[in-house]
Amino acid sequence: MGLKNITSATQGRGLVKLLGLQQQAADLDVEMDALYNSTFGGREVEVVAQDAAGPSCKCFETMSEAAFRELGRDLPKVFQALLAAVEAADAPAWRAFQARASDLAGRRARVRREVQDIERALWDAGVARRGAAQRARDEEGEGDIGEAGLAQRVLVGAPGTCRIVLISGFESFNVALYEKAARQVARQLPGVQVHVFSDRDITAKAKEIEAALDGADAFFGSLLFDYDQVEWLRERIQAVPVRLVFESALELMGCTQIGTFQMDPSGKSKGPPPAVKRVLSLFGSGREEDRMVGYLSFLKIGPKLLRFLPGNKARDLRNWLTVYGYWNQGGLDNVTAMLCYLVDQYFLPTGLPLPALVETPPTGCLHPDHEGYFATPAAYLQWYRRAGPLRADPSAPTVAVLLYRKHVITAQPYIAQLVRCLEAGGVRPVPVFINGVEAHTIVRDQLTTAYERAALRARGAPRGGAPQRDAIEVDAIVSTIGFPLVGGPAGTMEGGRQAEVAKAILTAKNVPYVVAAPLLIQDLGSWMRDGVAGLQSVVLYSLPELDGAIDTVPLGGLVGNDIYLVPERATRLAARLRKWVHLRRTQPQERRIAVLLYGFPPGVGATGTAALLNVPRSLSALLTALKGAGYNLGDWDDRGDPQAAGEALVNALRAQEDARAVSRGAAGIQALGGGEAEQYGARAAAAEVSGRELRAQLTYPSDWGPTEWGPIDFLPSSDLLVRNMERQWGDLDRYLGIATSAAGSSVVGGLQLGNVWIGVQPALGLEGDPMRLLFERDLTPHPQYAAFYLWLQRGLQADAVCHLGMHGTVEWLPGAPLGNSGFSWSDVLMGNLPNAYIYAANNPSESIIAKRRGYGTIVSHNVPPYGRAGLYKQLAELRTLVTEFRQDPAAGEGLRGPIVAALQQSGLQADCPFRPAGADGAAEQLTPESAADVDTGEFAEYAGRLNQYLQVVEGRLFSEGLHVLGQAPGPAAMRQYLEAYFDGALPDKALDAVSASDGSGAGAADGGLAAVRSRLERLFQQDASGSGAEAAAALDARLAEAVQIRGLLARNTEEVDGVLRALSGEYVPPEAGGDLLRDGAGVLPTGRNIHALDPYRMPSPAALARGTAVADAILDAHRAANAGAWPQTMAVNLWGLDAIKTKGESVAIVLRLVGAAPVREGTGRIARFELRPLSELGRPRVDVLCNMSGIFRDSFQNVVELLDDLFQRAAAAPEPEEQNYIRKHAQAMAGAGLANGSARLFSNPAGDYGSMVNERVGAGNWESGEELGDTWASRNSYSYGRGAERGTARPEVLQELLKTTERVVQEIDSVEYGLTDIQEYYANTGALKRAATSARCGRPVGCSIVETFSKDAAPRELEEVLRLEYRSKLLNPKWAQAMAAQGSGGAYEISQRMTAAVGWGATAAFREDWVWDQAAATYALDPDMAATLRKNNPQAFSNTLKRMLEAAGRGMWQADAVTLERLQGMYAEIGDELEGIR
Repeated sequence: MGLKNITSATQGRGLVKLLGLQQQAADLDVEMDALYNSTFGGREVEVVAQDAAGPSCKCFETMSEAAFRELGRDLPKVFQALLAAVEAADAPAWRAFQARASDLAGRRARVRREVQDIERALWDAGVARRGAAQRARDEEGEGDIGEAGLAQRVLVGAPGTCRIVLISGFESFNVALYEKAARQVARQLPGVQVHVFSDRDITAKAKEIEAALDGADAFFGSLLFDYDQVEWLRERIQAVPVRLVFESALELMGCTQIGTFQMDPSGKSKGPPPAVKRVLSLFGSGREEDRMVGYLSFLKIGPKLLRFLPGNKARDLRNWLTVYGYWNQGGLDNVTAMLCYLVDQYFLPTGLPLPALVETPPTGCLHPDHEGYFATPAAYLQWYRRAGPLRADPSAPTVAVLLYRKHVITAQPYIAQLVRCLEAGGVRPVPVFINGVEAHTIVRDQLTTAYERAALRARGAPRGGAPQRDAIEVDAIVSTIGFPLVGGPAGTMEGGRQAEVAKAILTAKNVPYVVAAPLLIQDLGSWMRDGVAGLQSVVLYSLPELDGAIDTVPLGGLVGNDIYLVPERATRLAARLRKWVHLRRTQPQERRIAVLLYGFPPGVGATGTAALLNVPRSLSALLTALKGAGYNLGDWDDRGDPQAAGEALVNALRAQEDARAVSRGAAGIQALGGGEAEQYGARAAAAEVSGRELRAQLTYPSDWGPTEWGPIDFLPSSDLLVRNMERQWGDLDRYLGIATSAAGSSVVGGLQLGNVWIGVQPALGLEGDPMRLLFERDLTPHPQYAAFYLWLQRGLQADAVCHLGMHGTVEWLPGAPLGNSGFSWSDVLMGNLPNAYIYAANNPSESIIAKRRGYGTIVSHNVPPYGRAGLYKQLAELRTLVTEFRQDPAAGEGLRGPIVAALQQSGLQADCPFRPAGADGAAEQLTPESAADVDTGEFAEYAGRLNQYLQVVEGRLFSEGLHVLGQAPGPAAMRQYLEAYFDGALPDKALDAVSASDGSGAGAADGGLAAVRSRLERLFQQDASGSGAEAAAALDARLAEAVQIRGLLARNTEEVDGVLRALSGEYVPPEAGGDLLRDGAGVLPTGRNIHALDPYRMPSPAALARGTAVADAILDAHRAANAGAWPQTMAVNLWGLDAIKTKGESVAIVLRLVGAAPVREGTGRIARFELRPLSELGRPRVDVLCNMSGIFRDSFQNVVELLDDLFQRAAAAPEPEEQNYIRKHAQAMAGAGLANGSARLFSNPAGDYGSMVNERVGAGNWESGEELGDTWASRNSYSYGRGAERGTARPEVLQELLKTTERVVQEIDSVEYGLTDIQEYYANTGALKRAATSARCGRPVGCSIVETFSKDAAPRELEEVLRLEYRSKLLNPKWAQAMAAQGSGGAYEISQRMTAAVGWGATAAFREDWVWDQAAATYALDPDMAATLRKNNPQAFSNTLKRMLEAAGRGMWQADAVTLERLQGMYAEIGDELEGIR
């Protein structure tokens, strides 16, 4: 970064520190090179080239880090041979090298981060200084006061002194204006001092503010919300006689006092003062959602009304309203008048008349080419058609752009820039300024659309009213306000926001609703470095998403106190808007659509699969729906068998993975043909992108500079992306790697059906490469990945893309964690493409990543129906034996042996020991022989416990099969959903009646409830005659709920409708994502643009209560197993998905362990986690290592900051170390010289996701569990918290915490995603457990699993839950048959669970023969099942066999020789078959 613009005065100590840190980084580089040289230098390896007659030797005399990276990039085979040679020579030394290199890389990253922070601070100081100098020059040219009349009124001041302290919060852009007003007041009223600060100064200049407040006469604060700042100010302004606080936290506004008028000092009163409320009913439309708009109308006329009321109270209220009016109208004249008026009325009477308010309309339109304002959008558009820059362009879409009125009043330069950028991008803007609370009234009343007008002509005005007669027609709506549409900034002051009102308004308009705004709480540098964070992310993303906002684009941000636009981002906004509108204006038959499937990881049958979704059949359904909607699909016809048609398409795409065909380029792919897919109308279609073309497409225009990029703290070179890619993958012109032809071109293959192209998203890279951990984190996608998406944009010229299922990878590419910049890879590759993203409704966590980073308009789909595990094979036999024994224990003596034998065969002894573990830690298990010696009564009691456990297994829920997009459940599946939801609370007859109902017939208006009641009349009579009317009423309520859910599930058909809406550029209504079993009917219907929760209300009261109970149960169980000892440290996994679905139970567990409780401010927003006194807690504070998923880290930054603050305060609390383990450990780390020993929140590097443990397991690239634990630790050694703690590498602190970690806690949030279902659990929970065990030198580490989807949230040990899951799902014939019936996707799901079984064996040492015995018998040795899996997905079946053999080879399974021989034969046979395919 160039520092030439920074003065020597600014440099000073900062530059000295900068030079010292740069030297530290250089020293670490030298140390890293020495490590590489000592490990790899002097090595000689043999490599066999494909075209060589024999092996060749290559010797490495020396090796540096850079040379090592280049070797991996340029000679991958030699690279892999070198790694293998080093590991084979000395495996412990290899592990030590990886650990040491990871440690050095982390330390170096930390130092480099500090270097960047100092450089950015110096840069920002320079920009701010130049801006201040320019303002000073402007002010000198303007004279003392802008308005001559105002100058005359305040020229003469009375003698005396007065001090006013003004602090500006969420309007830091006004600080310069306030400072200018303060100088004018000081010149015109000698003795009056106005001290101006921003909210950030409360931290940076705390002593200066405190001194100014000491003895101050008046305090003025606006838009102050930060809890710590509010509490700090409340304490220090109590002695200030006049206190005026506007539109801030309720607690601070409660301090308002002017004369005899004061707000509620408790801060608990919501809304305006009571005196004002009494008059408010005279203003506004009468609609609840318009209440705040009426409030603003009253504030304008209120002072005039109150002028005629006698008494000081009326006078003081009038003065309060007058001061508010000046502030609200804004601008230099009004602010100066406000200060002078306040002085005149309360401190130094001047006798001057009341300065006239310089008014700006509350709403209106503007354009930089027009002086003044337009009263309405209609008036604006009338002018624009005559004089606007795009008046002659009929193709330009008309887009309403909502602006902050205060930004208009203060003439923020970015507004004119934004208008110009939109026009340059071919968009006709309608800039409408508002205070913030009127957004919905503008959209509802003054804007309309072609869709709404057609609907009004067809159906008449809706109940909410029609738009005004002069409403203008727009093609899209953009809000630069953020916040909710209804209420705006004031909407966040209410717990119950009017999201349903916003949804109704936007549904009526049915055009894209986009939020794009400059960051007003965050500076440009921190956005570019760390992404959009904290409250800014809530304003810009979380709250607008509740209304269905899409395509959020940060447009700029603060530098100092000034707002700057990044024009490149405004250009992106304009281009995306044009694409969306183009979809709407283009007839379906002309639209070019790209449908993308997934195929990662490669080689295991993943092509054409997605979690919980039958992709082949869903693809068929989607294609048929598109054809029915008028899209050109050529000769597509599923021939009445959508599953077969879909499988044919997937098989054709899988065939295109053939390396030999790819090597021949596009011609090779086309030569393969479409196979069986051709009979359904598909043909092979392929293209090539050369290195030269890719280079050109990844290069920014050569003339781009500060004009396009704005004042970000570095100027991207035009070849920035190319240089980054070539640094990792080599020269693009010579690259021969993933999916490239022999000539070096990137090959893009797919299938064509008319104007619809179907392809498979490329793999991200080489799976399981351990050395990725040691490289810098500026990774890029490989060249063919980039070429694929750029070809969709420029080669195919797609109008939109549809990602089919959960989930792809484009949204996970390197870049800003939140808030795409112009060099975020997700932004670069998605470009301007509208993205309809089909996603499971129960995963709002990952879907918001697709929405925010991948520009996905989410269309949710349902989850498969739920099944009950039941009992089978040995379990069913055991139930029969136990039942027979319990009927007559004395006569059943001969059954003891068979019962115990069945226990052994089914692996139940570990979960059902005869006697639980005692003090020696060993549980007593019976043998068939010893069972005969047990007392009859004692064995009967044991049989009772066995029966209870079998009931638990029998009642376990599982997800049965896969969902088909747009398919409503039939009666049987409907009953499964309802039975799982009501869990015994609704009689079987009622379930049958509701499931069989179709909502028609008598009572159809109520969803068929009356008809169902009629069928169940006898049941109601029985209830009424039994337990009375109360039970009948309860049954009736549950029945009504069941009918409602049945009706909502029947609307699964709207899933396809949602996709069609998105692909037509329409508004997709929002809905909360979640789980039917836990969240109820609110998550239905599907086909919606799902969103998460308000992060400032986490944990919810219910989650806090449940999390507290769970934490107590975990502590009780741990102490029971450890002679009453309290654990010193527990590791709690904080995952985005379970946090969203449970509304924060995992956070509540952390709070309970530490001994803290949430503090809620007046709006219900959680503002702090406060430590409870030790006397109240009654036990030591348990230290907690919080391992955060990348999604939790990025989605709940406010919670991360609150937790970090909690741990900092706990570490500093003056408490005995034996009663506060956080303090104990932090003190020990400080004594050892470790920085920030109170860091407790760890995750992956910023902008990166995943532990990579699952990648290594998937590739078989590991030798020991310890190695996988090291991988987890190296990937999760980055600390997060307040301030600059945004991914700081702290591996030393992590290791110290792991040494004291005695237990890991993991929540399971849904039936669909259990421990054995997905790879992430063993890759994080299992690997964390292994890392802690290693750090503790082998001392055991417990693991508590909490199934939050169950009513019974009692924690269980990891091993117990694994056994329960294996019994109820993977080894259960009912589950296996349902999954095998799902075609290629079902075979893949089975295969992945076998990989996960290896993962659990590797990380958690879960190695029980019965699991593998039964798995082999179920999926490999059963001829019918094996034939089905082999036919449906030979790659997946091969992986299933491979994992069984791997388990045996790694000692996880003691298989008999006959079984192994059969498996080896089958694996060899399927391998030969696959080689033949290839």
